[in-house]
Amino acid sequence: MAEDLTIQSGSKVEQYQSLLPQIKGLLQGESNLIANLANIAAALKQQFNFFWVGYYLIDDNQLVLGPFQGPVACTRIAYNRGVCGTAWANNETIIVPDVDAFPGHIACSALSKSEIVVPLYRNHTLIGVLDVDSSELDSFDEVDKKYLIEINAMIEDNSLTLR
Repeated sequence: MAEDLTIQSGSKVEQYQSLLPQIKGLLQGESNLIANLANIAAALKQQFNFFWVGYYLIDDNQLVLGPFQGPVACTRIAYNRGVCGTAWANNETIIVPDVDAFPGHIACSALSKSEIVVPLYRNHTLIGVLDVDSSELDSFDEVDKKYLIEINAMIEDNSLTLR
């Protein structure tokens, strides 16, 4: 298992392409879901210096804060509320160029300006979302969407356990 990241400079695509095999290495041989989500959040934060990176997991019909990197965050998010709850309800990735323009946005931090939320699946079942925030407007695009979906797909393996 890799324990250090090699930080790649260059285009966003080059950065993601360098990060993917490193994340795969971090996950290899580890079956604990929480540990793997924590390492993914840390790797994304370290590579891109996003404002906030983390997971919310579905628990009792709410999204509950999971592993994350960044300032303290909202602990629970209702179904179909805010960007995360809407991504969960619609079962789709949502890119928000300006969070203040998103109807019903939940402002966990006034410093967050743009956001992308990507559904997380296990055994073809939606189990949560990956939430990535930037302190700058319009930070996320189709490149982020493509690679974050690919990163989340690494969790789909049914050998992962929640301990």
